[in-house]
Amino acid sequence: MESTAPPAPAGSVPASERQRHGPETSPTAAIGGRVLVLNATYEPINVCTVRRAVVLLLKEKAELLERGRWELRSESSTLARPVVIRLVSYVKVPRDAHRRKITRRAVFARDSWTCQYCGSRSNLTVDHVVPRSKGGASSWENIVASCAPCNRRKGDRTPRQAGMHPRRAPHTPRAEVFIQVASPTIPAAWLQYLPQAA
Repeated sequence: MESTAPPAPAGSVPASERQRHGPETSPTAAIGGRVLVLNATYEPINVCTVRRAVVLLLKEKAELLERGRWELRSESSTLARPVVIRLVSYVKVPRDAHRRKITRRAVFARDSWTCQYCGSRSNLTVDHVVPRSKGGASSWENIVASCAPCNRRKGDRTPRQAGMHPRRAPHTPRAEVFIQVASPTIPAAWLQYLPQAA
């Protein structure tokens, strides 16, 4: 008895199409992807889901700047898949970025995924420049990316005691760093809206 494959669900893409377009451009990826949100001034302020972007577009709180290859369809309408949207009204963004949560990924992104002591790009950890045991704070200005060997070598000593100083003084990151953390793979369509990383 010959077995036959069940019919594909309505609206699905044949396997041949999936192979041709690849996983990043499939309708499933289009629905589950991320959208860059710009303020009315074209300043990048956030990354949101496609669903949230569509709601903002339908409520006319945002305009579509960049679209994906696939369309989003419902029973009654078709909408271009948003990739970059711009808010119609200006939203005041708090400038106290120091209150943003410090995470390992944000520290790594700010420091270009590079050990601030030796330049290595592997086996990264975070290091308190002035150790907490010596009164160092858990702040953006006192935490750097460090490879594990450098972190162990520095130990519980100050930079002066260890003779190890960060290549760049740690600082509060710009908003673009948090966009990179929210979407580690930056779509090509976003690049013109994102200033070069600090």
